[in-house]
Amino acid sequence: MAIDQSDPKSPAQQIADQLRAVIRSGDLAPGDRVPSTSQLMETYGVAYQTARNAIDALKGEGLVETRKGAGAFVRRLPPMIRLGSDRYSRAVRDGGKAPFQAEAETAGLTWSQEILALETVPAPAWVAEWFDIPAGTEVFARRRRTLLEGVPTQLGDSYYRLEVVEGTAIMQEDTGPGGGYARLEEVGHKLTKFREELASRQPTPEEVSALRLSRGTTVVELHRIAFTEAGPVEVFRSVLAGDRHTFAYEFEAPA
Repeated sequence: MAIDQSDPKSPAQQIADQLRAVIRSGDLAPGDRVPSTSQLMETYGVAYQTARNAIDALKGEGLVETRKGAGAFVRRLPPMIRLGSDRYSRAVRDGGKAPFQAEAETAGLTWSQEILALETVPAPAWVAEWFDIPAGTEVFARRRRTLLEGVPTQLGDSYYRLEVVEGTAIMQEDTGPGGGYARLEEVGHKLTKFREELASRQPTPEEVSALRLSRGTTVVELHRIAFTEAGPVEVFRSVLAGDRHTFAYEFEAPA
């Protein structure tokens, strides 16, 4: 291993590239120790800061994590789940499963959910717009955190008009078999379609803490609207750890 002086990339970038290739090839597996800064200095004939910058670059990509007093190690990736449009099917609800539960069980993964809040709140402007109500009108919010294999994976907030969920299990911690969508249909709100919007961004400090995100990990913010023939009945916002989810959608080709 050597630094190519003709390469326009900096020595730190070249070292990071070579270490990345070794990690991705599997020669350095998750949990393996990455060469120390002193080893990199000796191998490549570079200064301490150059070696340190190479390690920091891999940390920023989420490939490496450092442990105080122990060095740098190839990061063990958290469990990954596929989220597909079929998770919203009526067959899933009729089978007594909520959307995320169905995906987790199909993948053979354990899941759990923590209820963070069940509360009546003033509707944020973007929620009010979907419900066609004045901003600040009281709506009901379910706030929760979902874990996969014990690892926090997403934060989710569902908003409902009060008259839609009054007296239903949606206002309780346990919504029952099939989740909130099953409860909506039980009281006559037959779901006809869903709309989802996704955007990738950097997490807030609060999201880093709540989802235990490693440095360099982005999040995906997902907005989902559940419709009946009469209009939206649920407006949902979730923040998902970008390294723990893939998204798969199937749809008919437009005419």
